[in-house]
Amino acid sequence: MQIASGQLSNHLQRGLKTLYTLHGDEPLLQQEALDAIRAHARTQGYTERTSHTVSGAHYDWSEVLAAGGSLSLFADKQIVEIRIPSGKPGKDGSVALQQLAEQSQGNDSTLTIVTLPRMDKTSKSAAWFTALESFGVTLEVQPVERNALPQWIAQRLNAQGQHVESGEAGQRTLQFFADRVEGNLLAAHQEIQKLALLFPADRYAGELTFEQVESAVLNVARYDVFKLSEAVLAGNPQRVQRMLDGLQAEGEAEVLVHYTLAEDIRALKRVKDAIAEGRPMPMALRENRIWGPKERLFERVLPKLSGAKLAELLQSAHLVDGIVKGLKQPDWPLTGWQSLHRLALQLCVLCAAVPASGGASLAARTR
Repeated sequence: MQIASGQLSNHLQRGLKTLYTLHGDEPLLQQEALDAIRAHARTQGYTERTSHTVSGAHYDWSEVLAAGGSLSLFADKQIVEIRIPSGKPGKDGSVALQQLAEQSQGNDSTLTIVTLPRMDKTSKSAAWFTALESFGVTLEVQPVERNALPQWIAQRLNAQGQHVESGEAGQRTLQFFADRVEGNLLAAHQEIQKLALLFPADRYAGELTFEQVESAVLNVARYDVFKLSEAVLAGNPQRVQRMLDGLQAEGEAEVLVHYTLAEDIRALKRVKDAIAEGRPMPMALRENRIWGPKERLFERVLPKLSGAKLAELLQSAHLVDGIVKGLKQPDWPLTGWQSLHRLALQLCVLCAAVPASGGASLAARTR
């Protein structure tokens, strides 16, 4: 059985199951889900806990199987936690997890919790994962996307008795907060907790001003090069520049950033050419393996982009490829990062459908 993160509290109130699988790449939310299950289990008499971390394909699963199939020596009920950081239990692990999943049925003395990273489609189809899902409850921890981050921050503030100002001023505060913590949810949680200590609700009536947030919240944002792609296609030049600056400061490889930008341009050109040949857009997107959030972005921007403009962008990407590898190009910045800024903003401006004069001024800033 699958449930969403937001359904966990209601699910636990209806009754605790004996097998849970948590998977996802957001450590804070996965830890909070794990803590919620543990806390509820303690109220049900599960007072003993053992933890096993699977390391490598040749991990000895005998201890895990023994723990899952035995009664506790010191308590009536026990929690057995199995952590698989790689997400790949191996051949022996696959057999062991299927056995543990079957053993969990009717065994109220043992609560088994398996934690995994984000699982791809192939891994979710594996026999061991299917068994965990069939015999227990699986919960996929979804990341908080940038557009949902201000609301997530507001909810967390409300939970500790705080809120921002109403209206536009409050939205500005939340957007500023989100910019400071994007891509680093654990640090965002810590910054929210810090606000509770600095400006306690009983002293400040719970309302936070922009000045208070600005003075207290550190810039702890962490940027993902693949999220940069989404920001470019969304036509958000301010966020694109902020992300590029952050990636540079974090020491990201120029060639990886260039590859991400160039691959988007190549994919846009392939899909545009396919549509020109008469293929429907959904078919052209599927053929080029474009799906998920990027599929929606492609559907929005492709009508704005001409084949000629995409050809120009392809040529620009070719030139920048040489620059990040040490070559010089006439009329282009000397450094790789400046050239990446210019290339990203060229595509970003077109995706935003900004007039040519606006695009030129933005591109000029990166020279």
